[in-house]
Amino acid sequence: MSWSVGAGLEGRGVLVTGAAGGIGREVARAFAAAEANVVAVDVMAGALETLVSGLPGPGRHRAIAADLSDLGALDALARAARDAAGSLDVLAHVAAVILRRDDVDAVSEEDWALQEAVNLRAGFFLNRAVARVMREQGRGGRIVNFASQGWMTGGFGGSVVYAATKGGVVSMSRGLARTYGPDGILVNCVSPGAVDTPMLRDGMSDEALERFRAQIPLGRFAAPEELAGAVVFLASAHASYITGAVLNVSGGQLMY
Repeated sequence: MSWSVGAGLEGRGVLVTGAAGGIGREVARAFAAAEANVVAVDVMAGALETLVSGLPGPGRHRAIAADLSDLGALDALARAARDAAGSLDVLAHVAAVILRRDDVDAVSEEDWALQEAVNLRAGFFLNRAVARVMREQGRGGRIVNFASQGWMTGGFGGSVVYAATKGGVVSMSRGLARTYGPDGILVNCVSPGAVDTPMLRDGMSDEALERFRAQIPLGRFAAPEELAGAVVFLASAHASYITGAVLNVSGGQLMY
């Protein structure tokens, strides 16, 4: 086994959602550097094309613009990713939305519905669609979902609904790890703390951001690329006996 962090990913097909966003972009780049074939998915078609055209490595990289909340299209998306990459061996499901409401009485049914639809419901049906393809291929696979420190702490900074959906992602991932374990399909979560992206800063005052930063023992927010290594590790040959886990990447803000 190679002792590079991406051991075993050479020539593998990797589907990365939310690939035009801060973390998703770095995850896609990391898989490409590990010589995987990256299929980048996001709703922002132009940003996807720019990303894919600049990915490193020898892989056959593709961009697919898609709205993950269109649940009926997810089986076709998984098959299209397999066809584009030659196989579908890894799902890195990074895509998410957050709508901050400082007053919980201001949370509307539409706020709830959008975050639940994208962050949890689409995650389940996409996980299932990808696992179906992996089962057909018959050689297992890796699914890495994104939680948030809010899955354990509950939401703050107006993110109660977002955190609730991420708690659902953890529970869902553990259930799917049990379901798909006999097929050699490993399902895990990466749980970021504060990552310096537009999502973190959207709707947060400077004072709230500083209070957040003060809770972090490392004294700073993570850069998006600091999450990529955790995702690549969980997809690599080094993590072949890890499933149902939640990898805490919070700079020590949470310790579990």
